[in-house]
Amino acid sequence: MGIIGITIFALGIAVSIALHEAGHMFTARAFGMRVRRYFIGFGPTLWSVKRGHTEYGIAALPFGGFCDIAGMTAAEPLTPEERPLAMYAKPWWQRVAVMSGGVIANILIAVVITYFVAVFAAIPNPYADRTPRVGELTCTADQVDAQTLAQCTGEGPAARAGVRVGDELVGVDGRSVDTFAELRDYVIQRPGDTVTLELRRGEEQLSIPVELDAVERLNPTTGQTYVAGAIGLANAPVENAMASFGPLEAVPATLTFTGQMMRATVEGLIAFPSKIPGVVASIFGAERDVTGPVSVIGASRAGGELVERSMWEVFWMMLASLNLFLALFNLIPLPPLDGGHIAVIFWEKLRDVLRRLRGLEPGGPANYEKLMPVTYFMASLLLVVGVFVMVADVVNPVKLFG
Repeated sequence: MGIIGITIFALGIAVSIALHEAGHMFTARAFGMRVRRYFIGFGPTLWSVKRGHTEYGIAALPFGGFCDIAGMTAAEPLTPEERPLAMYAKPWWQRVAVMSGGVIANILIAVVITYFVAVFAAIPNPYADRTPRVGELTCTADQVDAQTLAQCTGEGPAARAGVRVGDELVGVDGRSVDTFAELRDYVIQRPGDTVTLELRRGEEQLSIPVELDAVERLNPTTGQTYVAGAIGLANAPVENAMASFGPLEAVPATLTFTGQMMRATVEGLIAFPSKIPGVVASIFGAERDVTGPVSVIGASRAGGELVERSMWEVFWMMLASLNLFLALFNLIPLPPLDGGHIAVIFWEKLRDVLRRLRGLEPGGPANYEKLMPVTYFMASLLLVVGVFVMVADVVNPVKLFG
């Protein structure tokens, strides 16, 4: 494991968090708000220094950072000097801009990293044709261990049914399918069943019934075997999957690919809760799911593996992807995340619009004390999940290369 790569990636994460909080801080100052503290980490202070009205510091627990802006809620005490600078007294759009500052900072980091990788190395080609096509027809076999299938001979279900190499995958059993991973997830639950593949062969549309084989697979979460459906298909490799661009053409390519990464990040966030049981199980010996969540520790270890193999473009793109995760995760509309504060601000605005329609005065700042149970619950939940992921990254880390 390359200690240099681990250190560089850990520093990249720290800088990303620092710039996220700086996005809040500089936006708040631009609108005349008082910033009391700017910290990386939570918990006991390891180091701090005061400059002007702001204390800058590093705390012990590396779970993120915070920017303490005076008057984020109307309930918190303010000095006479702070009252005219309080955040809650500012226009709603300025408050939204401040709470969005960190998210925008992380997105900009991802865009800048992607642009330079596109120019000086290569990024996944955002214009490549990724239509799922049959690349190989295979036999089916039981799984021996995490990395190995037993040897097999003869034709598999797809070949026996008349599927050909080059056929485009359109759907299965009337459902649209965009990737072979979706097809795999569908058939794996139907051992021995017959499914109907919708294919495109040249100009011809085909519906081909395929009787699935039943094979043994290993559950990556529990390590136990189970019976799964197998179809005997492998996807064709994508042509021109990676591409580099000139300084000008890299701009639209970067924006296009960033949009694709953001969509993938949203899908990952939606799947996030379902991955937690697997992380917990991995602490007690189950195989670690490489698509599951990782902490700063796990991400840094992965970065170290990439640097050790001189895979710098993948290293930087992983850091870009992490910044998009930080941005979109913080937009979840639950306190204490940025999205929770933004949701409250929009609720205040909507409430005041409705009050004006009824001839009433604006209702004033929201009572955050009513949200404290939700805030404490979410903060505790995030802390517990973070601890589980960190422990898993120590005792059973994700390994990119086995």
